[in-house]
Amino acid sequence: MMSDDTYSADRLVEIAATFVESHAAGTLPPIVQLGHPVLRMRGLDYTGQLGDALLSDLLDTMRAVMHDAPGVGLAAPQLGLPLRLAVLEDIYATVSAVAETRERSAMEYFAAVNPSYSAAGTRTASFFEGCLSFDGYQAVVTRPADILGTYTTPQGVFVEREFSGWQARIFQHETDHLGGVVYIDKAETRSLCANSEYHRWADPGIERAAAVLGF
Repeated sequence: MMSDDTYSADRLVEIAATFVESHAAGTLPPIVQLGHPVLRMRGLDYTGQLGDALLSDLLDTMRAVMHDAPGVGLAAPQLGLPLRLAVLEDIYATVSAVAETRERSAMEYFAAVNPSYSAAGTRTASFFEGCLSFDGYQAVVTRPADILGTYTTPQGVFVEREFSGWQARIFQHETDHLGGVVYIDKAETRSLCANSEYHRWADPGIERAAAVLGF
């Protein structure tokens, strides 16, 4: 595994600038896949290594990559950059039965610097989720349904924010990436399915999939 020493402040600036320059030239940086060592590192705390202007441009690039994928969140390690930065946004339409069962409501865009979370209560929820860095698969993950998330905005404002339902799932998924954790580490492995097979289990809930697949 790569050590933190591999990523000096100058190296972080160099990597981030490459992504931003590529975006400006009309090419989005690729999303790295499982097997890339950065996905298994604990991200470095962001302490201003990039400077305000480059940080802003990098977050814009990350948001563009997230939209292009498309996805509802993206963490900097998913581009190969081991910094504790993430962008989140969920404004995709969904059918009412799915939205109700999964407690999915629109989440406006925000960027989270050095995020963390803790469970707020004992309620849990289990649903299929996927990952842009484990392309082509989904699996069921049980997560706290209500959390307290903390993060700093790119402008340096500390935020404590409650998340529930699908918003809580997204925040946990992206924050996990910053600790070297990918959703499959927490998944019911017997539920793992290729996207080409997911149509069989695309119910609002997971009951039928659990009965047939045996998890």
